[in-house]
Amino acid sequence: MFSKNNIPNFLTFLRILLIPGIIICMESETINHHWVALLFYIIACFSDFLDGFLARKFEIESNFGRFFDPIADKILVVAVIFMLVVHNKIDGFFIYPALIIILREILVSGLRDFFFNTKETLLVTKLSKWKTVIQMTSLGFLIVADNFSTMLILHIGCIGLTIASILTIYTGYIYFRKNLKLFK
Repeated sequence: MFSKNNIPNFLTFLRILLIPGIIICMESETINHHWVALLFYIIACFSDFLDGFLARKFEIESNFGRFFDPIADKILVVAVIFMLVVHNKIDGFFIYPALIIILREILVSGLRDFFFNTKETLLVTKLSKWKTVIQMTSLGFLIVADNFSTMLILHIGCIGLTIASILTIYTGYIYFRKNLKLFK
């Protein structure tokens, strides 16, 4: 039955369902489909914020959400980066920032899985939230970069992705340092 307690889980599930639509629209040669991909991507990103906010505010966190929310986030980011690399919107030097982001997503997922059944919670920093905002915004710019006659949007996306990767390294270091006690 659908209730307010299920809204965060519904939003997580919606994000997972949007990913194939984003990929299909990004794969299309039609410029309008790239805008649809961006719209789906924005909805997915907003659902990421909203499901966590609602779950914490109304204290309706669930095992489903704790498990699938980070997975949905990682699939979204990795799928979009993969598509951007395939379509040469991320290439050359900018492959490295993309790779750093993907590696961090995998490492953090591994840590979360490792500690999933413990009473311990992994600490996240406010800077990590900013990293996520910059990363999501940059990927959004890159999704529609071909829709502009100027390369400015592509450059903004790539520079943003580079900044996000630098923050990824820094916040990853902080994340591991703060959570090191969990390994003891």
